[in-house]
Amino acid sequence: MQDAYFCPVTATISVIGGKWKSIILWLLYQDTRRFSELKRMIPKITQKMLTQQLRELERDGIVHREVYPVVPPKVEYSLTERGRSLAPLLQTMANWGETHMREPMKQS
Repeated sequence: MQDAYFCPVTATISVIGGKWKSIILWLLYQDTRRFSELKRMIPKITQKMLTQQLRELERDGIVHREVYPVVPPKVEYSLTERGRSLAPLLQTMANWGETHMREPMKQS
């Protein structure tokens, strides 16, 4: 992956960018979650999109999917060690958001 990018920011955005991944990561940073819990906490995401985003994050080694052999099936998602290494970035994004949510947006 490193050879494919000339910019470290581009490499980061390629993994965590998009409308939904940062929200999913923030929720998993806080705790392990079941699929239905994530869906409930992100009401505007479709089931198909949540599945797709989780699969991409799993493929990139950021999210771990644990399937428990019980009936009904139980699946939990959590951050991997690589995913947890995003904690400072997620916290910084949250801090920035808290500060700037209170300020009116300026039109340019």
